[in-house]
Amino acid sequence: MTTQTPRTGPTTRRTVLAGAAAVGLSAAMAGTASASTPGRAGGPPTREPFGRLPDGTPVHRWTLENGGTRLRVLSYGGIVQSLETPDRRGRYANVSLGFDRLDDYLTATTFFGALIGRYGNRIAAGRFTLDGRTHQLPLNDGPNSLHGGTKGFDTRVWDVEPFTAATGVGLVLSRVSPDGEMGYPGTLRVKVTYTLTPRGSWRIDYTATTDRPTVVNLTHHTYFNLAGEGSGDVYGHELTLDASRYTPVDPTLIPTGELAKVAGTPFDFRAGKAVGRDIRTGHPQLLRGQGFDHNWVLDKGVTASARPAATLRDPGSGRTLRIATTEPGVQFYSGNFVVGTLIGTSGRIYRQGDGMCLETQHFPDSPNQPSFPSTVLRPGGTYRSSTEHTFTA
Repeated sequence: MTTQTPRTGPTTRRTVLAGAAAVGLSAAMAGTASASTPGRAGGPPTREPFGRLPDGTPVHRWTLENGGTRLRVLSYGGIVQSLETPDRRGRYANVSLGFDRLDDYLTATTFFGALIGRYGNRIAAGRFTLDGRTHQLPLNDGPNSLHGGTKGFDTRVWDVEPFTAATGVGLVLSRVSPDGEMGYPGTLRVKVTYTLTPRGSWRIDYTATTDRPTVVNLTHHTYFNLAGEGSGDVYGHELTLDASRYTPVDPTLIPTGELAKVAGTPFDFRAGKAVGRDIRTGHPQLLRGQGFDHNWVLDKGVTASARPAATLRDPGSGRTLRIATTEPGVQFYSGNFVVGTLIGTSGRIYRQGDGMCLETQHFPDSPNQPSFPSTVLRPGGTYRSSTEHTFTA
């Protein structure tokens, strides 16, 4: 879920031109599947420069390889810049949307591949009350606050520590979010671990602690296209969601509080169906989101360990993605606001529906919805969340 207005600085058109100029650098900066094939065994993570922020802060790109999967991660925003997996014929492609240049990540608000916090998804009017005190957040999505505000975790440079272990190869990303950052109370100490397992699965483990009561809802905003980024839309992908209910939204995409049944609606993905099969029906909720941009209530609820939640398959390539999570919800966003103004790592323009997100999470606006699972974190407690992405072909 996203909007696509620039944060600051150059206009979106300048972003397009900059992206076009950078196409020739793609092999050197981003690497391609044809240049090398990810190895089965996991080697140690490697690091290389990926530009500097306007204030001179360096940004690095880390490369992880294991189990036949290659993952490239930026220290800026914890961004997954590329994710390469094989198809049924063993041919590799990058299956996540992204950019070749740091400048493009700085100027577009598509949240491509980003680590999201402090609060993933929307909070109504950017306001919530906790223990009798009201907290005001920046408004960056019409009348609401989205993905932590104008400078969420996706805009921060994270400390990164690589590791190699029996469980896989990976990175531990950490930062301290100071009390009052983006209006959120409490000093929040966050660690997010990306692991590529020996079978090539990508696992994310989140932990956080606080010194004051606060709200936390961390997630990841990878846009998937299992046919390969830049190859066209994902409407032919087959999606299964293990959810009998979803949270309808008001005209500003804030949940109404209802947990509506998916049966008999375009929101029923329990048996699996093509993403685009019902996307252009006249259902009022699809009109509000300009497609799918809703939270599905997973039947499993909150679980101590990651359990199956969603399956995505591209019939053409044979690639299948299975997602398991501890979270009670998943936001399925069908890339509705990617409207043909940005150029991706393939050198091709991204258009509506060229990628889709499956953001494991607690529900949107939970701080203002007492009937939803709580996102409150208190001193002495630890926020924990895990999601695993398993790729097969």
